[in-house]
Order: sequence, then C-alpha cells, then structure tokens
Amino acid sequence: MIRKPKLKDVQSIYNLISNFAKQNFMLARSLNEIYENLRDFWVYELEKKIIGCCALHISWENFAEIKSLAVEKRFQNKKIGTALVEACIQEAKHLGIRNIFVLTYIPTYFSKFGFKKIKHEKLPHKIWFECIRCPKFPYCKEVAMIKKI
Repeated sequence: MIRKPKLKDVQSIYNLISNFAKQNFMLARSLNEIYENLRDFWVYELEKKIIGCCALHISWENFAEIKSLAVEKRFQNKKIGTALVEACIQEAKHLGIRNIFVLTYIPTYFSKFGFKKIKHEKLPHKIWFECIRCPKFPYCKEVAMIKKI
C-alpha cells in the first residue's frame, strides 16, 4: 500500500536510500535530511515493512523534483516504483506544479511516464545546491529530464 510516511518510517527510508547510494545508483540522504523532508516522501508498505520510497520536492516556482526513488531489490519489477512515481505526479498536479524534473541514470524508466531529456542548464539554478554537495560533482553522468503537466 502507498501512503505518506510517519516518523517511525524514517530509518527504513534511510536504509533503502543508503543501500542504493552505496552502489552509486543515487545520492545519499542523511537521517537529518529525511526528517526535514519527510513530508516530501511517499512510501510503499507491504506486511508492515517499508519496501519502497520516493519523494516529490518543490524546488522553485512551478518546478518540483522526483527524487530518492528506491525499491527493495527483491520487489523490483512489480510496478511498485511505477506506483510511487505516479503518486508523486498526482501530488504535483494537486499542488498546481507545472514542471516535474528528475536527474537519473535510467532515463528509459522515466520516459515511460512522459519525461523528456533536457540540458541540465535548463533547470532552475536552485537545484544546483544539492549537486554541489554531491561527491560526483562536476563529473556527474545523471540525465536531466522534465515532464510538463
């Protein structure tokens, strides 16, 4: 079941993201960052265990980012990631956000949702705050994509 997280879910979200970050599939998030941005997240719970997460973070006027999409390996390819991304897209529509972007190593995945590749320079400068903190900056190979709503 997809739902908004509770405080008790923070450690599970942290563990999911950390596992993928250690494999260089995504940017790591500190516990503090997850607590501060908990309202951005959606989680997928199965049998009282968090097996997936995704966040919609408002970046700027009419811009939000889908980030921290992670699904426990043994539950991948079961449409859980799809459901989490769709929850973020629906939330963006509800908030009146007109542009959703992602920075991803798997552009084919997000193209299924209607995201199109764009140059990083087309994104608001505010998003670069996170990029500058990343250990891969400035040699990141993530692809920038956007979906207009």
